[in-house]
Amino acid sequence: MPQYISIMIDASTVSKSDQFINLEDQFGAHNYHPLPVVLERGEGVFVFDVNGKRYYDFLSAYSAINQGHCHPHIVGALVEQAKKLTLTSRAFHNNRLGEYEQFATAFFGYDKLLPMNTGAEAVETAIKIARKWAYEVKGIAGNNAQIVVCENNFHGRTTTIISFSNDPVARKNFGPYTGGFIKIPYDNSEALEETLKNNPHVAAFLVEPIQGEAGVYVPSSDYLKKCKAICDKYNVLLLADEVQTGIARTGRLLASCGNCSCADKNCSQTPEVKADILILGKALSGGVYPVSAVLANDDIMSVIGPGNHGSTFGGNPIAAAVAIAALEVVKEEKLAEKAHKLGELFRAKMNEYISNSLIVKQVRGKGLLNAIVINDHEESDTAWNICLSLRDHGLLAKPTHGNIIRFAPPLVMTETQLLECVGIITETLSEFEPL
Repeated sequence: MPQYISIMIDASTVSKSDQFINLEDQFGAHNYHPLPVVLERGEGVFVFDVNGKRYYDFLSAYSAINQGHCHPHIVGALVEQAKKLTLTSRAFHNNRLGEYEQFATAFFGYDKLLPMNTGAEAVETAIKIARKWAYEVKGIAGNNAQIVVCENNFHGRTTTIISFSNDPVARKNFGPYTGGFIKIPYDNSEALEETLKNNPHVAAFLVEPIQGEAGVYVPSSDYLKKCKAICDKYNVLLLADEVQTGIARTGRLLASCGNCSCADKNCSQTPEVKADILILGKALSGGVYPVSAVLANDDIMSVIGPGNHGSTFGGNPIAAAVAIAALEVVKEEKLAEKAHKLGELFRAKMNEYISNSLIVKQVRGKGLLNAIVINDHEESDTAWNICLSLRDHGLLAKPTHGNIIRFAPPLVMTETQLLECVGIITETLSEFEPL
């Protein structure tokens, strides 16, 4: 029989939240630095801590919960499928996978879908597909294929992915690193063309339509359109990592693509670009279950055959049912249109505040993926302290890269709720303004 350790905690001296935080600290790996709040329940745009205090969630699990916490349609699909069949592995067929693949490929406009579980797995999958395509279709000599990536990228933290990261925290002491990647500056199509022009061994260009983890950097309006034209010119695949930016977050179904279900007036604000390989995750399940996917047309996806790639949980019945429900919510509740409208309002209100602020330098973003830049260097703790104060005022957000605070609430938020949150944010910021 296993021996369990009993921890004696003096509840009179340790708060309820601290009890849970101490458990994590003692028995969990220290690979995250969470904001000190312990959440117990979520509903729509709100989360509640173990003491019952309510907060606006302005991170949405890094955009996984676009549809809001515990959306009844998505949770209902999970529960109903869990009662019937949870997992078969891909050794056998199940009655939900094909239905999901048909639904999602039609939803996003591709021929084929390869199901996975996490965003990093989906990125790794796309890299494998691009390399195999390079050898078997483009004709690059074996083991010579290279993939172009952008500086300050974030595509996950697997060994391969950190090999082309320039984040020292993610990279240090995890080598030796995987080769085959070329880094160029982000939002620089000239650098991309120069690289492709001089290198016939490039298989693909992997890019985030907006760099989220780097601080919500929005590229020039014609950047992706130029990159796609350059890739086509040199027979290079464009891989769009929409794990964070996809599923209506930026005010359109996909940040990279004009072929979507958004209103035409929204789509016209971004060039129409269809990636050769589309990478999705996070909100593909509404945060209810780990679901990711890679989509491509037949001429690319056909290079993958039995045994080339897989996952025990990839394409399981629960994931299929949940993903269909999550996408139905996006369409039926017009979340892309809501994100576009509310994002415009949020940035307008923040710019009003910034015009007279000495603590905030800039607001940037698209849809409801936004960030403010604090007038401090990255090593300062000002942004962290602002987030602690926001927590005390009932709103949860978290810094990235020291002096940047990312704001990404669930897309089901109402205009009234958004304006209330703007009030919380500006009131909190005013406490940090120089006297």
